[in-house]
Amino acid sequence: MDYILLALSWALFYTLHSLLSASKIKRILEVKWGKANKWYHLVHALLAILILSGITMQALLIHKTVLISKSSLTDYLGYMLAGFGTIIVTKSSKKYSLKRLLGSESNSEEEKLVTSGLYSKIRHPLYAGLVLIFSGYFLFSGTITAAVHLGCFLLYLPIGISVKEKELLLKYGDAYRSYKASVPALIPKLG
Repeated sequence: MDYILLALSWALFYTLHSLLSASKIKRILEVKWGKANKWYHLVHALLAILILSGITMQALLIHKTVLISKSSLTDYLGYMLAGFGTIIVTKSSKKYSLKRLLGSESNSEEEKLVTSGLYSKIRHPLYAGLVLIFSGYFLFSGTITAAVHLGCFLLYLPIGISVKEKELLLKYGDAYRSYKASVPALIPKLG
């Protein structure tokens, strides 16, 4: 039952995240609230922090049931994947403004489509990094809880990418279509 509640908590988080990130919802609230768009971003961020804190508490309180036995190989691979994922998330996050994310800085209409750095290799490095972090965590912990975290994220991933890409297509149009046609979503082209 604990794992079902954990999965439902992730479903709540991902559903709210997708709904609140959707451009249509943003436009409706912008019309309704006018230039109070900064409150929208702040509420969105605080709600995400609150739900993620609840998920963290749930995960800490669940009895740890091991799904795969630990070994030095799973520890090594787990730490390596989580480490690479953390580097990818950190490097790709530098393209985002924390002030804008929290709503204290307005979105600039002249904001350019980022296609350099990691974004020249994959369109969604944040998601790719999170896949590596969740996979690494599963390998070095080996618990059912970690498997639920990873499974819920992998189920959400196509939805999250779809929502984000609709928003980017609305914002950047043909520039994003061209970028999307030449750069893969999550796994870089080899060679």
